[in-house]
Amino acid sequence: MIKRLDHISVVVEDLSAAIDFFAALGMSIEGKAPIEGPWVDRINGIEGIRVDIVMMRTPDGHGRLELTKFHHPPLVAIEPAAAPPNAAGLRSIMFAVDSVDDAVARLKAKGGQLIGEVVQYQNLYRLCYMRGPAAIIIALAEELS
Repeated sequence: MIKRLDHISVVVEDLSAAIDFFAALGMSIEGKAPIEGPWVDRINGIEGIRVDIVMMRTPDGHGRLELTKFHHPPLVAIEPAAAPPNAAGLRSIMFAVDSVDDAVARLKAKGGQLIGEVVQYQNLYRLCYMRGPAAIIIALAEELS
């Protein structure tokens, strides 16, 4: 039986830009560390790993996002680099926000790209998808009261 979802990890090329992107969404840095050594090689099944990680936390203190920058070995390219929403694998990370419009504006200023449109689902939510660091999809949901 699991205790909780601890964190989600995202591998990024530009660690500073990824930190800025998620900070614009309201996340804060919980910790930073260089990681290397036999234990990380063994758990990943790759020799010579050297990474920097930054752990970011949501304002409520419950959600965490690990941003990982590989120094060695080099990143492996995937095709297509910006997978469409119907690609197999991790689809998106959803964040509840106070204002979708405000969040979209702040994330666009940090390089985020709106994928489709901001839409309203019934009288419950305003929603959208944005592409963020490492071409991941961020979902934003504003609860309508």
